[in-house]
Amino acid sequence: MNVLTALGINFALLAIIMIILWLISIKIRDVSFIDAFWAYGMAVMASASFLQTETPGALAYTIWALTALWGIRLGTHLFLRWRKEGMDARYKKILGHAMDKQGMSFAKAALLRAWALQIPLLFMVCLPAQLGILLADAEGLGLVSIIGAVIAVIGIGFETIGDMQLKAFKSNPANQGKVLDSGLWKYTRHPNYFGDFCAWWGIWLAAVPAGWPVWVAVIGPFFLSFTLMKWSGAPLLEKTLKKNRPDYVDYIKRTSGFFPMPPGGAADR
Repeated sequence: MNVLTALGINFALLAIIMIILWLISIKIRDVSFIDAFWAYGMAVMASASFLQTETPGALAYTIWALTALWGIRLGTHLFLRWRKEGMDARYKKILGHAMDKQGMSFAKAALLRAWALQIPLLFMVCLPAQLGILLADAEGLGLVSIIGAVIAVIGIGFETIGDMQLKAFKSNPANQGKVLDSGLWKYTRHPNYFGDFCAWWGIWLAAVPAGWPVWVAVIGPFFLSFTLMKWSGAPLLEKTLKKNRPDYVDYIKRTSGFFPMPPGGAADR
């Protein structure tokens, strides 16, 4: 199948799923589960691409497996967290502003401020996986792809361990209001975001041998990196933590902001 046609089918599928989820969010008046679908959606795009590949080889299987593993693991983690903690204060604030200040209905605010924006962004970030699978055909694994796969696995593992440590920390009532500064959180304030960073740069690198369009798709990991480091990831989270946890300012002084470093030697604060 033509690659552009396959990408078009993927985009249409993503739009249909998003519309269905938007309707569900209207019914329950909460869009917070969109974070879980951000991860699940990547797995869906990779799987849709894989199903449209006639003779998938080792490279296509590897890219699909890495993306599916990352997406299903993170999506399930975020979905269970949403089920336990309920509505995310970020989305409550965003939608509340649109309704109170701009006169939007909940349905319109949810569509324009959440779901509609996610479609092109999710599709773009996932382009390396989609193109890598679609273009790889029966290609095997070379050294570059193996290195990329190793980086991606390290990222998935780093993120998984960080999430487990944070979950265990938050489940202890004695840690209420405290800052987690042990385990991976001793070396970076955002091991989960760093794991995402490694996972998607690794997937991109693994897909590079599939052809030049993957080089263009570098916009995906670049945008994700910008989001995690400068936009809605670490900056937005830390703004809230500084207000709610007095010890967090001291934590910032002695812990790297993103890339893991020895305590006290942070260079990316």
